[in-house]
Amino acid sequence: MSFRVVRSSKFRHVYGQALKREQCYDNIRVSKSSWDSTFCAVNPKFLAIIVESAGGGAFIVLPHNKVGRIAADHALVGGHKGPVLDIAWCPHNDNVIASGSEDCVVKVWQIPDGGLSRTLTDPVVDLVYHQRRVGLVLWHPSALNVLLTAGSDNLIVIWNVGTGEVLVRMECHPDTIYSACWNWDGSQLVTTCKDKKIRILNPRSGEILNEAIAHEGSKATRAIFLRHGLIFTTGFNRSSERQYSLRAPDALGDPIVMVDLDTSNGVMFPLYDPDTNLIYLCGKGDSVIRYFEVTPEQPFVHYINQFQTPDSQRAVGMMPKRGCDVSTCEVARFYRLNNSGLCQVISMTVPRKSELFQEDLYPDTLSDEASISAEDWISGSDADPQLVSLKGGYVSQAQSTTLTVTKKSNVLDKMPPRGPKSGGPPTSSSPPAGATTTTSNGSPAANGTSSPASQATSQQQAAPIVVNGASEKELTELRTKFEDEFRKLKAIIVKHENRIRSLEATVKAMADRGTTETDGTLLNTSTPSPTITAAGNQSATPQDDHHGGDGSSHYTNSNLAPDEV
Repeated sequence: MSFRVVRSSKFRHVYGQALKREQCYDNIRVSKSSWDSTFCAVNPKFLAIIVESAGGGAFIVLPHNKVGRIAADHALVGGHKGPVLDIAWCPHNDNVIASGSEDCVVKVWQIPDGGLSRTLTDPVVDLVYHQRRVGLVLWHPSALNVLLTAGSDNLIVIWNVGTGEVLVRMECHPDTIYSACWNWDGSQLVTTCKDKKIRILNPRSGEILNEAIAHEGSKATRAIFLRHGLIFTTGFNRSSERQYSLRAPDALGDPIVMVDLDTSNGVMFPLYDPDTNLIYLCGKGDSVIRYFEVTPEQPFVHYINQFQTPDSQRAVGMMPKRGCDVSTCEVARFYRLNNSGLCQVISMTVPRKSELFQEDLYPDTLSDEASISAEDWISGSDADPQLVSLKGGYVSQAQSTTLTVTKKSNVLDKMPPRGPKSGGPPTSSSPPAGATTTTSNGSPAANGTSSPASQATSQQQAAPIVVNGASEKELTELRTKFEDEFRKLKAIIVKHENRIRSLEATVKAMADRGTTETDGTLLNTSTPSPTITAAGNQSATPQDDHHGGDGSSHYTNSNLAPDEV
């Protein structure tokens, strides 16, 4: 007699329930960009969605209590000059969001509590380095103010947002970077690329620790680090069938699991819950959300169920666990944007009869406190993210919701602002909040909107820069030397100009008396005249080499009366 044992798991009965339409968000103009992004980012305070905008790029930020139909003229975050491609909320500050755009600029924004009352165009800081569009922004899980960006210039740049400077520049990818993900403590990085390879990198040095072919299909692939070190990927095979795989970091070329799903052509985005080891697969253009559980037993990735709706999804965002409702046993919440402009809220719950806090469903989850600073991380320190209990509901422990940027001096600080057009006059608009301007001597000065304390901090923490082996002091001396040379050259030009005017006046005076020019010599038909050569020398001896401000000269000649010159 044979029988099959049913696998025991507390997540075998996870069910999805869509909220009523009046509890969702309607009339949202979703972006029509073809870039493979989720176009949506969520945290316990706000919902952000990339929208279609004329004259540049923008995204909308909505508090969770502002549900229903959104007005067409609702305030946006609209400072980009090109379409926004990716957005990401800071995990350590629920009021800070980063955005990457086709205008090659990464901007970091401060969203006030309660949402926006007018369109926001001034970012906290502009991060300018990429030469092509920026399609990926990703925050470090445990280090404060560390941001990763990737662009179509095949570069990965890691920033210290607190100072606006580049920490690491990686150029180990030969083609477009599709995705990137930190591991649990942020000591390693996994990326996927258009060359079909998956790479594990040292984020501080850019060194490739391991690489292998991820999926043989030519369409976009995605990869994420799981909490215990394994790597989960999604992609396509040679027949353009969608696949997912589970791999070990030390054996990337030999997947533990490789499963074919279906023949749809939409890119699948894996959304991971590290507390429950659940992975949700949301395909672009799909009408279903599949979810799986990763366990140490065969077949390691267990299919649980799927949530299905009649409408295809354009964008999707996942709420962090600290934003879920523990009183209803909610283990995940998704914000699913349809092509019709409806943002549907989907709650994933595990049915329980007891109303008490379910500790097995809610282990300690990620907090909004950073474990280490950006300086400690770049110097080689690693730390696991801070965890917090959800018992009794989550209460933020953050001391401040304001992002403070102390911009360090760099070469760009010494460049004059550009006008609206190339070669135009400097713009009169004020610099963005948190940015720095320069004084007449080239030293950085804090923005007028910043506090005196931040100005003092900026002056104390400003460090000398080195450009092509030359320090800031040497560059200043070189600039002073050039200014002196320009001043001397200008004096020489003015002196020669006055000399030319003097000679022209003399020649004109002689011509008025009937002189004639023959073979370079001026001859007077009645009386002898002074001789003027091509070099400007003449037989008449000037009383003084200096002349008046009117350009006239004074000469003495035995043949001319003093009043005739």
